[in-house]
Amino acid sequence: MRLTGKKAPVAEADTVGPAVVEATPSAVKEEGKDDKPATPTATFADYWRVLSYRSRRDGYALLVSSVCALASGAVFPLMNIIFGRLAQNFNDYFLPNSTTTERSFKAAVNKFSLYFFLLFIGRFVLTYISTFGFRITGLRISARLRLSYFESLFSQPIATVDEISSGAVATTITDAANTIQMSISDKLYFLFYAIALVISAYTIAFRYSWSVTLVASSSLLFVVVVYSITTPFILKKQTRVLEANKKASSTAGEVFGSIRAVFSLGAQKNLTKKYFATVEDARRCGLAVSIPYGIQLAPIFFSMYASFGLVFWFGIRQYRAGHIDSIGTLVTVFFSVLIVVMLLGILAAPVIAIQKAIPAAGQFFSTIDAPRISYGGLSDPDVSSREDIELDDVTFAYPTRPDVQVLKGFSARFLKGKTTALVGPSGSGKSTIVALLERWYELDPMNHDDDFGASDAERSDVEKETKHRNRGEIRMGASGIRSINLKWWRSQIGLVQQEPFLFNDTIFNNVAFGLNGTQWEKADTAKKHDLVRKACEEAFADEFIRKLPDAYETEVGESGIKLSGGQRQRLAIARSIIRDPAILILDEATSSIDVRAERIVQKALDRVSQNRTTIVIAHRLSTIRKADNIIVMREGRKMEEGTHEQLLSVPDGLYAGLVHAQQLEAESAPAAPKEDEVALDELERELTTKSADGPGDEAEVQKKRSFAASVGCLLYEQRRYWMLYMIILMAAMATGSAASLQSWFFANVMVVFTYTGQRLEDRGNFWSLMFFVLSLALGLTYFLLGCFSNQLSVLVMAVYQREHFQNLLRFPVSYFDAKENATGSLMARLASDFKILGELIGINGVFPLIALFNLTGCIIIGFVFGWKLTLVIFCSAMPVMLVSSFIRIKYELQFVEWNSNVFAQSSQFATEAVGAFRTVTSLTMEDFILNKYSTLLQRQIRNATRQGTHACLVFALCDTVDLCAMALTFWYGGQLLASREYDILQFYLIYIAIVQGAQGAGPFLSFAPNIAQATAAANRILDSRHSGNEARLASVPMPLPPREKKIGAKVELKDVAFKYPTRDTPIYRNLNLVVQSGQFVAFVGPSGCGKTTVVSLLERFYEPVSGTIKFDDQDLKDIELTSYRRALSLVAQEPKLFDGTIRENLILGIDDEDIHEERIIQACKDAEIHDFVISLPEGYDTPLGINTQTSLSGGQKQRLCLARALLRNPSLLLLDEATSSLDSQSEKLVQAAIEKLVTQRSMTVIAVAHRLATIQKADVIFVFGESEAGRGSRILEKGTHSELLRRRGAYWSMCQEQALDR
Repeated sequence: MRLTGKKAPVAEADTVGPAVVEATPSAVKEEGKDDKPATPTATFADYWRVLSYRSRRDGYALLVSSVCALASGAVFPLMNIIFGRLAQNFNDYFLPNSTTTERSFKAAVNKFSLYFFLLFIGRFVLTYISTFGFRITGLRISARLRLSYFESLFSQPIATVDEISSGAVATTITDAANTIQMSISDKLYFLFYAIALVISAYTIAFRYSWSVTLVASSSLLFVVVVYSITTPFILKKQTRVLEANKKASSTAGEVFGSIRAVFSLGAQKNLTKKYFATVEDARRCGLAVSIPYGIQLAPIFFSMYASFGLVFWFGIRQYRAGHIDSIGTLVTVFFSVLIVVMLLGILAAPVIAIQKAIPAAGQFFSTIDAPRISYGGLSDPDVSSREDIELDDVTFAYPTRPDVQVLKGFSARFLKGKTTALVGPSGSGKSTIVALLERWYELDPMNHDDDFGASDAERSDVEKETKHRNRGEIRMGASGIRSINLKWWRSQIGLVQQEPFLFNDTIFNNVAFGLNGTQWEKADTAKKHDLVRKACEEAFADEFIRKLPDAYETEVGESGIKLSGGQRQRLAIARSIIRDPAILILDEATSSIDVRAERIVQKALDRVSQNRTTIVIAHRLSTIRKADNIIVMREGRKMEEGTHEQLLSVPDGLYAGLVHAQQLEAESAPAAPKEDEVALDELERELTTKSADGPGDEAEVQKKRSFAASVGCLLYEQRRYWMLYMIILMAAMATGSAASLQSWFFANVMVVFTYTGQRLEDRGNFWSLMFFVLSLALGLTYFLLGCFSNQLSVLVMAVYQREHFQNLLRFPVSYFDAKENATGSLMARLASDFKILGELIGINGVFPLIALFNLTGCIIIGFVFGWKLTLVIFCSAMPVMLVSSFIRIKYELQFVEWNSNVFAQSSQFATEAVGAFRTVTSLTMEDFILNKYSTLLQRQIRNATRQGTHACLVFALCDTVDLCAMALTFWYGGQLLASREYDILQFYLIYIAIVQGAQGAGPFLSFAPNIAQATAAANRILDSRHSGNEARLASVPMPLPPREKKIGAKVELKDVAFKYPTRDTPIYRNLNLVVQSGQFVAFVGPSGCGKTTVVSLLERFYEPVSGTIKFDDQDLKDIELTSYRRALSLVAQEPKLFDGTIRENLILGIDDEDIHEERIIQACKDAEIHDFVISLPEGYDTPLGINTQTSLSGGQKQRLCLARALLRNPSLLLLDEATSSLDSQSEKLVQAAIEKLVTQRSMTVIAVAHRLATIQKADVIFVFGESEAGRGSRILEKGTHSELLRRRGAYWSMCQEQALDR
């Protein structure tokens, strides 16, 4: 049975139904209108609603667990009746002129001791069933909540999802979900146990003496008033802490997901400051609740001990007045109410846990309750996908930029079975048409002013204007696509996007994902393998796949990082055509493919396009020459339309200008040479999971540290907070010693009842006063503990949260290539580790410390006043308690380690899925994603069930073994009392001391999971300090010397050999090349032949196995890394921009003193992006938002990245397919700007290119290819454009295939 989420507050079924709430376009726009939507305040109703996420089986488990917890709590006060009768027997036996014989005394002691043992058996069984049930149910409910959140997220309009960062998603499904889970699994037992205990204890107390019971209960009102005042304030601050943590996680996700861009820009400092700002916000809010925490704790323990004195004072008077007939009655009433008052201390943990779970639940429900897309509508056979597609007067603006119209009254018809091409400058709206066809955004129906109706007439002009921004209609035949079933519609479309996304899975699975929603979705593995292989052959991907050691089972890494851009794009094409779609949309489908591969893939696309409605978006006009119709766009409007020949017949037309810009011949290209004339076989690149001598090997030999060596080490490092340490230590010592004093006070009070007359009242008043004095001291110490332990927790947590983030940025790129260090996994660990550590260092860590002092003091008192009884208890009951506690901690450590791995895995999966939201929806993979996520969660539950079986058994023993200690104490103590070897004072002092000490160990045992989790978290923090290569590189004290004049750098690779550690096949064995200062050099060749690897080596993402790389005749290894990278600028194939304004993105990584407005503007002008930026309402201060892909087109993003690179004024400019997303005119202008810089010799330029038109004027062109016998890539030839053409070698063949003029 698949684990399922739920939408309704209460549900019994185990199935997930379709979303039924439709998000209207206006709702979508409202969502995008505010960058920071207000988060509704969470209430207790949200937490109560969490419990409704249960199956029928979970409901039964909750019921049984609750009944057992209630029963366990109800039977516990029964010991007070037994204790009261024993106390009466003791008192009667030691009264002057007692008639009780030794034999009858022993018989009574034996009987009541047996009752204690039977209570132990009963509570042990009940506690085990209850804790086990709550733990497993908590896991299942939190898993359902995660799944429901995930399901709801994938049912949201894309405009809503665009406002949610993958980091926020990771925080919610890890940090927030774990908070909720812990509040159920670990704390709900205590809550039900406490409720039953209160009812049972009060029933017993009222049964014996209602007056004493009411007096003892007077302190409860005080506690309730204090809690009602402080709780709302704490909840408000906790919510702000959660929001700050979500922002921090979002920033971390951006950084880890774009780590190469971060390193190449040297942006670690800037982005670390941004991360620190969110941590500081959380720190400030966390410190604000310190005093309220102290105020909450103080009255609990003050009232508890004050009530001792009050009850004794009042009880003695009732006893003397004859209203209480015996000491047994008073003892029974007193200890029954005492349990209730002491319970307030135990209740602090579940109350605080629920307080923290309430805002966490609010995070889930704010998404779960959001409007969802409707999936209903027409499908086959009511509508056919083999019809013309028509766009009628479409006007559209993105919700994130409502003031900028991307499409302006655009109309077009895409004929069925024909190929239509969309061409035009970047930002003209081509990809927006794809987004509308995929229904990622919806249009309002065709409307006019009279369509507003009576209610709409009352709308403001702004609302009317907004409504008119997104208008028009898209039709498939006679049916508007809004009336078509969304999933069926998307299943009819095969989409290849400009920036292809691959999942962190095998090649086979990535291509097979295209079968979702098709007739082959449920086919057997053999059939799927056959379909995948054929699709890969058609996409020219099979050739490189077969060369990989694991072939189709090769893991592609996060976002396909282990493959080159061309390889990723070919797999995306295979994934698209495998579904045999009726409609094929190719958005720059061949932009990252090399020349020869492009020709072959284009033939495959031409073949699969036959008899399909095909829409092609392209900047390489050679790929759309054979299109049946070409639509030329500019600024959201259709400018020209016709075939290639028709449009060329207009000499001054826009299309003719684009063709001329690419230097394409008007006629068909010359015949290409045979394939065997060009020896350009591929050698495929695969990124390592760890560097050759990097952190991976080091981590393997690192030993796991103990609690003292890990958490203790972190606390020692923060010894500057010694004042807080001293306050907490002294307060904990004072609080722990109160148990020893309490045992002394109690013993003397019990002896008081052996007195008579005025002496009874005098001694009773004295010891009652002592309890009141003790209560004042404890109120103060618990205030100090609550206040300063929270301060210490927040301060230490912030320190290591900042340090851990910085440490991660010191690791080499290879560290982030590892599957276990994928973005989602790192974000999950970063979000949860510090919460866990803070929990332990805070008040949760103080309780075990108090227990330690408590236990120590009680044992000392016991041995001082009666070594025989103390020794028997210490040698029998204590070892059982200690051994069981250590076994439990061991189980919890194993569980936490496994649990963190599973949640990291599920978090990584969820983060990846959200990051690929468009890919997931276009492939109709929503159900597959949910099923896979459900499978991960189910696996966790199964393992947790096995772990919980043993852990809960040990916990039940730990929680109830004190009753065994009581039975033994009363039996053996009774023997000593019967022989009058001990008097009543000795016995009561030892009994209360040892029992209190044993029960004081309870908080320590209950926080064993916190100790286990904190140990694992602290180990990860300490391990992050061993950053391998990057740390060693950064430590070289030899910065790059400043240049006297601005000239380009000289680069030399000499005898360079390089291979990735996971591959036996080398990338290079003996690579040699020299780039002179100020030269414009180009690298060309097939995908995967090592061109980008040279860029990675120059950026020092990796180190060569052997050989030397020199920069201005200086070995790279001898140059300090940070100063070296400042001399470089990299524009990667896939542009990376960050959340922030355009200006902030441009100046990222640049020192403040080097930032000048005129330089920013000039860099943007050189990159042909300035005019676009100033056309925006906010200009350079325009925020790009969390997902920049919705704010800018691919070409606009690439030009911004190019401007950012030029602004750095580098000595070496690296362009890795930097103009692949630009339209022809922009590309030509940008190319002219680069050539101008080269002419000035102000920088050296190395360009990796597939478009040979962009590198014709290069000073030297290096043609890469594979050497003979598979010995790695080598340089086949080099020279200028004209020199290489005259040789008629590999480069000439490439030029022929691109139809370039010589």
